[in-house]
Amino acid sequence: MPRRDGRHVTPGSPRVAIVIVTYNSAPVLGGCLASLSEGAEGVRLAAVVVADNASKDDSLRLAEQAAGELPVRPVRVGRNAGYAAAINAGIAALDLDGLDAVFVMNPDCRLRPGSLAVLAGALGRPGTGIAVPRLVSTDGVLHHSLRRAPAVRRALAEALIGGRLAGRIGTLGEVVGDPGRYERPGPADWATGAAMLVSVAALTELGPWDESFLLYSEETEFALRAGDRGWALWYEPGAVVEHIGGEAKTSPMLAALLTVNRVRLFRRRRGRVASAGFYLAVLLGEAVRAAAGRRTARASVVALLRPSRRLRALPG
Repeated sequence: MPRRDGRHVTPGSPRVAIVIVTYNSAPVLGGCLASLSEGAEGVRLAAVVVADNASKDDSLRLAEQAAGELPVRPVRVGRNAGYAAAINAGIAALDLDGLDAVFVMNPDCRLRPGSLAVLAGALGRPGTGIAVPRLVSTDGVLHHSLRRAPAVRRALAEALIGGRLAGRIGTLGEVVGDPGRYERPGPADWATGAAMLVSVAALTELGPWDESFLLYSEETEFALRAGDRGWALWYEPGAVVEHIGGEAKTSPMLAALLTVNRVRLFRRRRGRVASAGFYLAVLLGEAVRAAAGRRTARASVVALLRPSRRLRALPG
């Protein structure tokens, strides 16, 4: 694993661009854009790219209206190509030579004042390529956004006792559930991709995000690939981002996509025996919850057992 020393951001006021991925995001995009000026205090905000996945609402109009107050640049992806594809399109529209870092975010996020400067400071740590904030709800409730690397024993533990409880028992669960961990900065294997600052040095070496996942697991793949190449992901609680989120908990279609992508990513990184164990553990967990009447789990079981029923393209 290569070792990286030294800073990857400009001393003083780092030069940062923002990429926001939208798809029919008009109800939340206005609040997101309104938070950027204060959220970018302490950095030089070079550009705000709104990468739009063929929205049918007023998302692009809201982005264009914000151009008078922010350096907003709408980018039309042309179809609902997924989160990673829109990120790649947004980054492709930037001049990376003039930047220190790119902040990738969901449109249902709001930056608290000074958050980007705190994250940029974290990128100054030797070997750090990704910095992630403390995520909270609009009411200030903590989101458990940190994750451990996927493993068969973790998938089995989550299947048997549930992810929330497994996450609180040592390192048993994939989700980091200890509230105390979120009070202090430190490294993590990966984190939810709703908001993350990536150094240009890491972006240049790692290349594009993997577009084959459409939604979910693309941030997992990117962070684990970064770790493989010696780039650390750093959690910084001093940077706070409000995140609404939650669609995968209520939409059977999205829940199934999330579950299938977890298994697909594991198979890409591990051998046949471990991958079979992971698949069976995930299937067991979803089957138990489906038997309890959870619609999202039932859709996940169908997608795991019947590949022909899996989502191949996003609606729209």
